[in-house]
Amino acid sequence: MAEPGVQAAPEAADAGAGRLRATGLALAGGVFLIDQLVKYWVIGPLALQLHGQIVLLPVFNLTWVQNYGVSLGFLTASSDLARWALVAMTGLIATGVLVWMWRERSRADVWALGAVLGGAAGNILDRIRFGYVVDFLDLHFGDFRPFLVFNVADAAITIGVLTLLGRALLVRRDNDSSETIDA
Repeated sequence: MAEPGVQAAPEAADAGAGRLRATGLALAGGVFLIDQLVKYWVIGPLALQLHGQIVLLPVFNLTWVQNYGVSLGFLTASSDLARWALVAMTGLIATGVLVWMWRERSRADVWALGAVLGGAAGNILDRIRFGYVVDFLDLHFGDFRPFLVFNVADAAITIGVLTLLGRALLVRRDNDSSETIDA
């Protein structure tokens, strides 16, 4: 074990970075798999698109939505060219997230980036396969809907981004050594 203020040997840091990267990729893969399994269930056995909506609780429905755009209806893909441009754009963003995750040394940030990456991959696959993203989770309070209809991938992306923002605003990096791979 290294003394305080002394960096770990490069081999130990490389091994720790490799484990951290593997953890981030495993989390991304897990989010992707859960998202796609739930979407398979919603599209296949549940056939939500035929029902339109299934009321589960007074505040929660399963509601079929084909999302041709990104958040809040921005960048709606109304043609094949727009669809593939959106796939390319989100693919580039996901690649940027992967590079960031690969370079990141904070466990919490790698976990958050893994959630974002897995969610992005799930939504990208939807857009490639169907031309739209399958959304179905509908949380509401009477007529008040604080969220758009979303999916597991959207939830993972949101949690990941909020974690990154919260940590960027609230956690001081110089006191963050207990969470890095060098610790």
